[in-house]
Amino acid sequence: MSYPDIRPRRLRRTPAIRRLVTETRLAPAELVLPMFVKEGLAEPRPIATLPGVLQHSRDSLRKAAVEAVQAGVGGIMLFGVPATRDERGSGGVDPDGILNVALRDLHAELGDSTVLMSDLCLDEFTSHGHCGLLAPDGSVDNDATLAAYAEMAVAQAAAGVHMVGPSGMMDGQVGVVRRALDAAGYRDTSILAYAVKYASAFYGPFRDAVESALEGDRKSYQQDPANLRESLREVQLDIAEGADLVMVKPALPYLDVLAAIRDSVDVPVAAYQVSGEYAMVEAAAANGWVDRDRAIMESLTSIRRAGAQIILSYWAVEAAKMLRESY
Repeated sequence: MSYPDIRPRRLRRTPAIRRLVTETRLAPAELVLPMFVKEGLAEPRPIATLPGVLQHSRDSLRKAAVEAVQAGVGGIMLFGVPATRDERGSGGVDPDGILNVALRDLHAELGDSTVLMSDLCLDEFTSHGHCGLLAPDGSVDNDATLAAYAEMAVAQAAAGVHMVGPSGMMDGQVGVVRRALDAAGYRDTSILAYAVKYASAFYGPFRDAVESALEGDRKSYQQDPANLRESLREVQLDIAEGADLVMVKPALPYLDVLAAIRDSVDVPVAAYQVSGEYAMVEAAAANGWVDRDRAIMESLTSIRRAGAQIILSYWAVEAAKMLRESY
């Protein structure tokens, strides 16, 4: 049969028909909100390059986290911004460092009502801004960094986190973290592996949010944007080492990678809609160049359609509210 017998537009004719045949649906519980907490703040502080996103005080973090859970988001990913940094990123492993203190705050406030996640990386805590410890020649020392990650994972688990997120792209990081958690008695703490993390230009606003001290780049350990097969290998290695979930970061520029990974694994797949993706839409909307709400939902839907079961997004709360209103 051909035109005029085949008319696909029949299934687009009314909003009710379109809802009925929708192939990809977003749900609030699939969204995770990244949040920033800064040591020493009395009041939340706006982040200039991330309009609408805040560096939180401990008090405002608790309140905003409760609001996020009430909106229906599925989880919170927490990043800490310390007042001081050193070469070894000591604040990341310190039980009284800002990230671990804030994790205890949120665990006490929220319990098991949401999934509390934490960034497991040294870049926010090092004076040089790299994700690991440096060798004498200035390169990132993979194996020395793993020992720090193991200590950091146990500190975060002790603070009450449900899921740690090793994000430094060190070889063997998932296996080392899994063994450290198990040895310390935290066998039920899950690992969300940043298995695919590209050396991307889209991280700029995030680095403002955590006040990164990085000079140069992370191309020696984050992935080449030109490579896909390398990502499949990284994912399989992380799963073999004990990852419970795997993540692709960034999201929109790598939807093909996300789809390929979804087809190759049997664990949940997440994607991080990173700061640059968020900032582009916000900037375009502020100039009247795009319809902001439609752009938000279209971008999130595309990530879900490509295969992400879980999406980290700075719009998580706003999108969750929009989704609930549309049901």
